[in-house]
Amino acid sequence: MESPLSPKSFVTLLLISLCATFYIDSTFAAAGVRPLPKVGTEYIRTSCRETTYPRLCFSSLSVHANTIQTSPQLLAATALNVTLSSAKATSAIMSRLSLGHGLKPREVSAMKDCVEELSESVDELRRSIGEMSRVRGRRGDFKLMINDIQTWVSAALTDENTCSDGFQGKALNGNLKTVVRGRIVNVAQLTSNALALINRYALVHG
Repeated sequence: MESPLSPKSFVTLLLISLCATFYIDSTFAAAGVRPLPKVGTEYIRTSCRETTYPRLCFSSLSVHANTIQTSPQLLAATALNVTLSSAKATSAIMSRLSLGHGLKPREVSAMKDCVEELSESVDELRRSIGEMSRVRGRRGDFKLMINDIQTWVSAALTDENTCSDGFQGKALNGNLKTVVRGRIVNVAQLTSNALALINRYALVHG
């Protein structure tokens, strides 16, 4: 009969999960088995230079070069989808951590607050993706829809930053604080890049 995990082992395994998903998100593009199309790749590289985190932008989007090609709309939409995937993965692990196995009450409180913020962020990103599909289908007023998308993505970024800030100045486990906050910062940076590409698409579209 297998013995149950100790609280310390539970937290350790979740931290490993966070590190693993962070590593996969950061290196997936570099591990692609097929050559990336030069035109699409260069378009993404050039577009990413206008974001706050260009290296992360390129590494997270270049693997989708075949889909994006040279479309500013597809670039923005793909950035949103990549961001949502990362936010959902982080939220799921944070939810498990918030159960409190091996954590101090203050750590549990910080985790639960963060889970709530990330849940709102995921919802806002989903709304943005839904609205972006309407933009692609040319259903409705472009400026109004883009404004809604920008508002939701900005709100998602605020939620993520609030979550990250919640770990400052609290008596959290050192490793827990470093890994969790690093993961949330990564999601926030992806969101920031997505917002920049959405703004760029809005300008190009006119």
